[in-house]
Amino acid sequence: MLPIAIVITLAMGFNYTNGFHDAANAIATSVSTRALTPRAALFMAAVANLVGAFFGTKVAKTIGSGIIEQPNGTRGLWLVGAALVGAIGWNLLTWWLGLPSSSSHALIGGLGGAALVAGIGVKWANVFNVVIIPMVVSPIAGLIIGYIVMTAILWLFRRAQPGKVQRGFRWAQTASAAAMAFGHGLQDASKTVGVVVLALTVGGYHEGSHVPIWVLVLSALVISLGTYSGGWRIMRTLGRRIIHLTPPQGFAAETTAAGILYVAGMAFGAPISTTHTITSAIMGVGATKRLSAVRWGVAGNIVGAWIFTFPGAALAAVVAWYVTYFWHH
Repeated sequence: MLPIAIVITLAMGFNYTNGFHDAANAIATSVSTRALTPRAALFMAAVANLVGAFFGTKVAKTIGSGIIEQPNGTRGLWLVGAALVGAIGWNLLTWWLGLPSSSSHALIGGLGGAALVAGIGVKWANVFNVVIIPMVVSPIAGLIIGYIVMTAILWLFRRAQPGKVQRGFRWAQTASAAAMAFGHGLQDASKTVGVVVLALTVGGYHEGSHVPIWVLVLSALVISLGTYSGGWRIMRTLGRRIIHLTPPQGFAAETTAAGILYVAGMAFGAPISTTHTITSAIMGVGATKRLSAVRWGVAGNIVGAWIFTFPGAALAAVVAWYVTYFWHH
C-alpha cells in the first residue's frame, strides 16, 4: 500500500507543479493587457481548470495506456514514480529559468525514459501518432489560425472607434481566458489522471479502462490549487517578452489556443501542449502587425526548451530510477 501511496503523492506533486507552471498559459495575455488583475485571473483560471478536468478522459486513457506497455508489480510502480520525478524536476528547472516548456511532454518524456531503463516497451507507433504529430501540428495551427483570427478582427473593426474596441475586448478576454483555462484543465489535469490510473492498474488496485471519479476530483482540485499559486516568472515571458499584446490580440490568441485544445483533447484524445499552443498563437497574432513586432529571439529560446524537454525529462527519470530502485534493492 505504501508504494502506491508514494506514487499517487508524486503524481499530485507533478500536478501541482503543472498548475503553477502552466497557469501563465491561461492568464498571461489577460494580465498583460490589463483585462484582468493577476489575482482575479488566477482565481478564474483555477475554477475553469477544475471544471475542464472532467472533460478530458480521452487524454487520460492515452497517457495511461497508450505510451508504454503495462509494467507489473513493484517494478512497475517504481517506473511510474521515476517518470514523475523526472517530469517534476524538468518542470521546476524550466519554471526557475522562466521558460514556458511543456509539462505534458515532460511527463511523456519521463515515462519513456523510465520505461527504457526498466526494460519495458514503449509504444513508438502510438507515440508518433498521438504525441509527435500533434506536437508538430498544434504550434503550426496556432500560428496560422492566430494570424487568421487576428486578421479577421482587424477587418471587422477597421472603422470602429479604437477606444471602444479596446474596452470591449478587455471584457471579451475574460471569456477567452476562461476558455483557455478550461482547455488547460481538460488537457493537463487529465494527463495526471492517466498516470494515477496506470499506477493503480500496475499495483493491482484497478481494472478496466474506466476512470475512478475520486481520481478525477483529486487531480482537478490539486491542479486548481497549483494554478492559483501562480506562475509569475513564465507569465512575464508569455505576456510581455514575446510581444506587447493589446486586448484584441490577447482575445485572438486565447480563442485560437482554446479551440485547438478542445479539438485535440475531446475529439482525438491527443495530449498536446497548452504551452506550445498559446505561444504559437501569440506569435501568429503578433505577426499581423509586422514580423518585427514579435521578439523572435525570445521565441527561439522557448523553442529550444521544447526541443530539450523530452530528453531532459527522460534523463531525469533514468537518474531517478537508478537512485531509487537500486538503492531500495
